[in-house]
Amino acid sequence: MHFAICSSHFSYLNTPNFPPFITLLFNLSLFPLFSSAFFPPFKRKEETMVVHSQSAALDHCSLIKTCKPTTSVFKGIPVVDLRDPEAKNLIVKTCEEYGFFKLVNHGVPMEFFTRLEAEALKFFNLPQSEKDKAGPPDPFGYGFKKIGSNGDVGWVEYLLLNTNPQITSLKSLTVFRETPEIFRSSAVNDYIQAVKRMTFEVVELLADGLKIEPRDALSRLLRDEKSDSCFRLNHYPPCPELQALGGRNLIGFGEHTDPQIISVLRSNNTSGLQICLRDKTWVSVPPDQTSFFINVGDALQVMTNGRLRSVRHRVLAESMRSRVSMIYFGGPPLSEKIAPLASLMAKAEESLYEEFTWWEYKTSAYKSRLGDYRLGLFEKKTGGAAGQ
Repeated sequence: MHFAICSSHFSYLNTPNFPPFITLLFNLSLFPLFSSAFFPPFKRKEETMVVHSQSAALDHCSLIKTCKPTTSVFKGIPVVDLRDPEAKNLIVKTCEEYGFFKLVNHGVPMEFFTRLEAEALKFFNLPQSEKDKAGPPDPFGYGFKKIGSNGDVGWVEYLLLNTNPQITSLKSLTVFRETPEIFRSSAVNDYIQAVKRMTFEVVELLADGLKIEPRDALSRLLRDEKSDSCFRLNHYPPCPELQALGGRNLIGFGEHTDPQIISVLRSNNTSGLQICLRDKTWVSVPPDQTSFFINVGDALQVMTNGRLRSVRHRVLAESMRSRVSMIYFGGPPLSEKIAPLASLMAKAEESLYEEFTWWEYKTSAYKSRLGDYRLGLFEKKTGGAAGQ
């Protein structure tokens, strides 16, 4: 089916220069290693459509998948209050059942949300030619539609950033001609630092609930100065032409699991996020701009020997409202060996996975498609497998 989508949604304001916010973003974004956030693909029977771009920046044809509409809303979404005395047990329970939960009473100021969202929109509302100066991603930087390097596309534009403030991007300095010191206390830095602190607390409570020893077995990997963590800002422009799709939904970001240890998502109040339950049913997650959504990643699945499972999720485009999401992906150092934690293994229990380094897994993930079951390559061939 052929369908013309107006790409002007990717270019709104005729602002001549980048806002200072963007300089800081790219000062955080060099370290051009394979991106943990380039999520690899799943072979599902979704129809494709040819999108004919009318913009100079999007003047080529791209295949963007569509899917049948999902009527199920996830009304039973698990909610964890970070200040609840039972939080450690609730986190374990929800991660075992869903690999996913909503976090409330998290302590991150709402001001940080609104400031960062406003600054992000200043960038995404720039003319396409201005945004293109911050790309193409290497893997850090600005990109649109293209997700990774293996053919996956979606109705999305994004900024992918490194979260290590000690690393300065030569690419960003060339583009913006600014110094990193000026913007150290800006919206993006405040947000990332606050979310990191909250994430450390979450994984330490998880360790308490699982009786992992030592308690910082997970958080130390995220705190490490060589932690391979990253931060992503996604913008899903509105697409009024969706009405011509005959009831089908346009894929904003295709189904995948996150490869890292944990991912922490916050979005505005526009819907679109869906997760896949254990029975393979897709359900829509009601948006909540005041809360975080926590995902178990592939690495944590391995470290718990399959006790916790990474959650498969996707984002669908909206017809009239744009969706902005911000995700912190907590990853270990590249040299870290990923294997089941000894303190979690029962006597005589065998590992379901071959041992590998985070670098090896990233390299493998980078070569795969967005929805591929990446862990399959690292499952042991004997003694059973975790499966999908």
